[in-house]
Amino acid sequence: MLADALRAHDWPERPLDDQPLGTDLLNTRWITGTTWYDVLDHDDLTRAWLTDHGLPADPVPRAELAQTRAAIAAAIADPTTLDALDPLLAHGRLRLTVDAEHPDVADPRWHAPWVCLRDFLRLRAEHPDRIRKCANPDCVLHFVDTSRTGRRQWCSMTVCGNRLKARRHHDRQRARA
Repeated sequence: MLADALRAHDWPERPLDDQPLGTDLLNTRWITGTTWYDVLDHDDLTRAWLTDHGLPADPVPRAELAQTRAAIAAAIADPTTLDALDPLLAHGRLRLTVDAEHPDVADPRWHAPWVCLRDFLRLRAEHPDRIRKCANPDCVLHFVDTSRTGRRQWCSMTVCGNRLKARRHHDRQRARA
């Protein structure tokens, strides 16, 4: 659904769209060349992203998702800022039943952001050292490193990894000349 909505806006495909919810929220904003794209700037794109994740899309919580995205990005950049997530988490709680657990959120605008936060905290508990920002300084994408060795650095080896390796090679060749 989001892919169709992006095409309707004449936007490029969203890179790295296969991440878990907690990191996929971060990747709703990306840069291609010198152009920034932000799904959360548009109701229809935000609604499509939420629908793709099976989350309620009415009302469209653009501001709440943007606030949550910024808090998660800050927590990845500096884990000492995790306490900043507490006020956002205060918008909901987990209600357990015999066969499931359900988010219980008073304000419907906080349902999807709260679920994203909960998923980020689950990912952080399961993979504390494997949630990363791409090592390319020009890239803003995040990923969960699922490689066997845990040494993945790039959102995509074919895009960012290749660019930086080519840049380093070019710099070495120029230094030799």
